[in-house]
Order: sequence, then structure tokens, then C-alpha cells
Amino acid sequence: MLDILVIAPHPDDAELGMGGAIAQWTKTGVQVGIIDLTTGEPTPYGDRETRVQETEVANQALGSPWRKNLGLPNRSLVADLEARRKITGVIRETRPRWLFAPYWEDAHPDHVAATELIEAARFWSKLSKSDLPGERHFPERIYYYYCVHLKLAYQPSFILDISDTWEQKIASIRAYESQFITGRPTEPPTFLDQLHHQAAYWGGLIGRKYGEPFATREPLALKSMRDLV
Repeated sequence: MLDILVIAPHPDDAELGMGGAIAQWTKTGVQVGIIDLTTGEPTPYGDRETRVQETEVANQALGSPWRKNLGLPNRSLVADLEARRKITGVIRETRPRWLFAPYWEDAHPDHVAATELIEAARFWSKLSKSDLPGERHFPERIYYYYCVHLKLAYQPSFILDISDTWEQKIASIRAYESQFITGRPTEPPTFLDQLHHQAAYWGGLIGRKYGEPFATREPLALKSMRDLV
């Protein structure tokens, strides 16, 4: 059983959006899982075999959380009933307390479809008297990570301090060489430079070195003001 299930449209989206959080939680004993909905291929410099190998290396950098690929169609991900059923099955199998999904506004159709699927699958996962696999289960919350293709000036609901796991995050992203290094400009600021600047910006807003932003549609609950950084 999982505490947290991160659902990503493609391999590398979880690392980009919340790799620091995944590494932090895994290190502290939180049971984290990742579902990659598609293989992420084709891409200009990658192929399926390369992407599988890169994902394995990236996952090791994050602390080797449980991970699964559903093999849904890349570039044409659709929020249909078959895909919803597959995601629901994994939710009912792993029974996470919290789900993490891509931020709901994006230019990439796969990302938008993924979020719609996750929200619908969360609801379906609690249904009884159905032919869905597994026992009914309803994750308490959905939180949203940012891995967007729009240049949004977004206002997150909270920012997580990832100063201690930044190196793990960047190592997981470097593992996807076919996506972020091969064929990319080498003059600064490189893509990796931009990620560094973004993480430092979010960290600076909370008085820390590096941070990752998250959103929520529902109110956050605190037991005490001591829970705040």
C-alpha cells in the first residue's frame, strides 16, 4: 500500500515537477509510487528502449520508489473510459492516501487529458457495485505539481523545501539524456540552468535554497501553526 501516488503523463514529468519531493519522501520512509501513463515516445532523439533505461536510472536517483508504466498512447492521450478504468485499477490496488497530478492548465494536450483522467479515476475508485478491479478506495486529496508548457506566472498553494534533495532531483533529470541533453543548446542558460534558477526562485520565496511549488483545489488543513515553515 502507498502513502502517495504520483501520476505523470510521460516518463520524466514526475522528475521535472516534483523529483525533489519524491526523493525527500522516499528517503524518510514515506511509501511513494509513480505511474507513467505513456512511454513518452516517439521523441526526436529517443526510442522506447532508451526511455525505459533512462527511467530506471532516474528512478534509482529518486530512491527507487515503486513505479509502473500503463502504456497509454503518447501524443494522443484521451480521457476515455478505458484509460480511466486502468488508472482506477492502480489506485484501488495501491490505495494511496494522496494523489499528485499535473497542474490542470497546460498547452500539452496529454497533460490536460492526464489531469482529467486522474480526477475522474479518483472518483471512480470509491464506487461499489461495479466491475472495477480491486476493493473500493477514495484518496483523501489530489495535489497538483507544475510541469507545464505554458509560460505561466502561477501562484502555488504551497512550496516544499527540497534543498536537501535538489542534487537527487537534478540527477534524475540528467538521466533523461535523450530528452534534456542531446540536441539541446549548450550555451548558457541551458535547460538544466533554467531548472536551477526556477528551483532557487521558489526556494527563495520561503527562505530556503531550493523549492518545488504545488497547487490544490481544496483547502489545506493544519493541526498547528508549527506545521508551517
